[in-house]
Amino acid sequence: MTSLDEGVFEAKLLSVDADGGQIVLSRHAQEALNSALLQRSLCSFHASVPGRHIEFAATEPRDLGNAIQLKFPEVMVSRQERAHPRAEVTPHRPLHCVADAAGIMPFEARMIDISRGGAGFLVYPGDIILEPGTVLHGCRIQGPDGRTYTVDLEVRYSQPVTLKDGTRAARSGCRFVDPSPDVLELVRHYVGD
Repeated sequence: MTSLDEGVFEAKLLSVDADGGQIVLSRHAQEALNSALLQRSLCSFHASVPGRHIEFAATEPRDLGNAIQLKFPEVMVSRQERAHPRAEVTPHRPLHCVADAAGIMPFEARMIDISRGGAGFLVYPGDIILEPGTVLHGCRIQGPDGRTYTVDLEVRYSQPVTLKDGTRAARSGCRFVDPSPDVLELVRHYVGD
């Protein structure tokens, strides 16, 4: 999967030929997305396989008629899926977050899930880029009861997403850095023991 200006390009990985230096993807059902991908010189992809999340950048897309060939990625990043199950944050039990409140550039983020190990959120402003490893200091999370919880978050990954209404956003997954007992109590309200 990769996000393009025209939408999200999702495809199946059909073949990998490391010795031949190429990968082959299926075509998307929407021809406009195939055309947009073929016009780019570099595309960043996100893929999931059981137990892992993989990110890579591939270059030189070429139309094979029934598929799309790209140069084999020089760098691939693979992460193990999260160790703790996450609970969805719903409008009935919202969590409001001011991320990096004690840092350089505070911003509001919409929390979408939470676990004992961390949280996921959506960021809308395009000028905010959250690289893996970035620590967001003093994030203030307001619970449904109005109480505020403070915790540092380390960004584990970020990826572009297109929401159902067509809005573009970044989805980031973060790890709690030394969460206090109060923060863990808040998590228990969502995921249980």
